[in-house]
Amino acid sequence: MLKIVDIQTKKIALVRTTASRSGNAAMEKVVAAILRRVEKEGDAALRFFSNKFDGAKLLSISVSTDEIAYARKHTDRKFVAIIKQAAENIKRFHIAQIRKPFSLQAENNSRLRQLYRPIERVGVYVPGGKAAYPSTVLMNVIPAQVAGVREIHLVSPPDKNGNVHQDVLVAASLLGIKRIYRVGGAQAVAALAYGTETIPAVDKIVGPGNIFVAMAKKMVYGTVGIDSFAGPSEVVILADNSANPTFVASDLLAQAEHDERAVPILVTPSRSLAVKVNNEVGRLLNQLPRRKILEISLRNQGRIYLVSSLQQGIEVTNMLAPEHLEIITTKDEDVLKKIKHAGSIFLGNYSPVAIGDYFAGPNHVLPTEGTSRFSSPLSVDDFIKKSSVINYSRSRMEDVADDVALFAEREGLTAHALSLRLRKHSP
Repeated sequence: MLKIVDIQTKKIALVRTTASRSGNAAMEKVVAAILRRVEKEGDAALRFFSNKFDGAKLLSISVSTDEIAYARKHTDRKFVAIIKQAAENIKRFHIAQIRKPFSLQAENNSRLRQLYRPIERVGVYVPGGKAAYPSTVLMNVIPAQVAGVREIHLVSPPDKNGNVHQDVLVAASLLGIKRIYRVGGAQAVAALAYGTETIPAVDKIVGPGNIFVAMAKKMVYGTVGIDSFAGPSEVVILADNSANPTFVASDLLAQAEHDERAVPILVTPSRSLAVKVNNEVGRLLNQLPRRKILEISLRNQGRIYLVSSLQQGIEVTNMLAPEHLEIITTKDEDVLKKIKHAGSIFLGNYSPVAIGDYFAGPNHVLPTEGTSRFSSPLSVDDFIKKSSVINYSRSRMEDVADDVALFAEREGLTAHALSLRLRKHSP
């Protein structure tokens, strides 16, 4: 059951969530030691940590083509068909994001351009452990492929037998990914950042993981690029009496089952909806196998915020700046226009977050813990680099040389000024 918090007469600032991005010092020390050992010892360190953390004794770090073929052969055809359809939807949405180079003609036959080039080598982290995530494969690999990334290397934790989950292998295979490695945790991030005998160093690492993975990504940032500092998954449902309480309850539970730190929140001006949703949460909870995880998430982070009006609900929602936002009201489009911050937005009773997690097309790798105030979902843009091109004619350079030189001298950079004046007065 969720705690109902009546904020109709309280300051909205009281409901702003507290970020949990700061790390535990002891945990940071452990992760730093893992990174150093992998950087120094390479594959030997990967084998050591896989045995220590996953209980797997790795004979081979790379997943063979025979293993991938076996996974394809022994996976239900209907599930394969669903993955293919989801992949098509995701690809279509991300193709629409492709940017085109542009060129501007400047004075005196000068030209300014911007070029877009793909990152050359990307590492994709696919979590394991509590569940298998073939959807993570699709959401991280497809935008990289659309962007034109030449090499994609995928890492995923092995089970105790040293096997990567069959569904992960199938999803990767359907996308043509052949470079797959049975390694997870901070040690996998280290391998992608620094390179080992088996796993080459990449230019950027993307993909979600547990707190150790997130911390490792944060520590290697600068050596490589990363997608984001991801925190616990979260949903805010902004709803009025038009919302189906059973649907709302099921969506809160869907978010809560990610892990014990997940954040399920309902914001509503309707006390009757709040009560009905809470009753439905209690009823549906008994039917779900991940009940222990659900109960911890609901108890620790779950909230129902009662607001005085839909307008106040919008203000609260913007303060929370959620990863996922469901809007279920009689005025969905009007409400949407007033939403300033959200990673992915779902409108109406029939657009649950689960549709976006797996199938619709928009990416499910989203900004968490209020970071949608300044960041965006994973996209094709995350896998490209921009280069500016300046091509000045001599006459245009001579026209502006003195002005630009003066600008440089105001900043104390006399060599900059000299580089202009030498050109202006050259024969």
